[in-house]
Amino acid sequence: MAGTLYLVPTPIGNLGDISRRMAETLERADFIAAEDTRVTVKLLNHLGLKKPMLTYHRHNTDWGGQAVIDRLLAGENCALVTDAGTPAVSDPGEELVVRCAGLGISVCAIPGPCALVTALAVSGQPTGRFTFEGFLAMNKKNRRAHLDSLRGEERTMIFYEAPHKLAATLQDLSETFGAERPLTLCRELTKLHEEICRTTLGEAAAWYRENDPKGEFVLVVRGAAPTGEQEISLEDGLALVESLRREGLSLRDAVHRAAGELGLSRNQLYDLAVKR
Repeated sequence: MAGTLYLVPTPIGNLGDISRRMAETLERADFIAAEDTRVTVKLLNHLGLKKPMLTYHRHNTDWGGQAVIDRLLAGENCALVTDAGTPAVSDPGEELVVRCAGLGISVCAIPGPCALVTALAVSGQPTGRFTFEGFLAMNKKNRRAHLDSLRGEERTMIFYEAPHKLAATLQDLSETFGAERPLTLCRELTKLHEEICRTTLGEAAAWYRENDPKGEFVLVVRGAAPTGEQEISLEDGLALVESLRREGLSLRDAVHRAAGELGLSRNQLYDLAVKR
């Protein structure tokens, strides 16, 4: 009888996020298929575990996957882990799950850390409907074609990005969706230097043209306004600011609240309010 492939998420930064069930699954597995054994051994050391491991990553899905399949068919249970987050979600594992399904091998997903869900929950952007776009292509032409296909997307969009590509990606996002499009930029989630910045695509692109990004990023971009629905302008924001001022709020507090409610740039709205 074939064994079971367990998809075991690993902490995206804070080792305290590993659950008892995740740890128990790693302990009970006959072997671990790891994206990078050097990373996984640190987690195993933290848990006080020693397990046989083999590598399974995006460059060896063929022969690496076959090695896992052979052992599963022989009756062994495998825990598949990636460096951080949930296997098969913008990380190695999708192909292996498909192969197991085709062979009738049981696959069990253990709930746990996932950067896209963590970022969406804290973003302040609409969470009812969203689309996960993962990492954009490095090739500029392919990247722009991907973004062009999303011009009318009304759902919240979530992207992953590495620091060395962030500035170019933000510039492309700003040019495609408009500088005023609300963005929540999540950096180093769950880690010591975690940062959540609610801004606009234009402001973020300008900032990272002058400042070097550090760490891993998740970009949560608000979707387009529904068809037939008018885009909210800075003038709309100014009208709300003036209404809030009449209620007794200071200019700064009124701008902060209006920008947040309407998804506008706080800096641009403040500049306009001061000039009026």
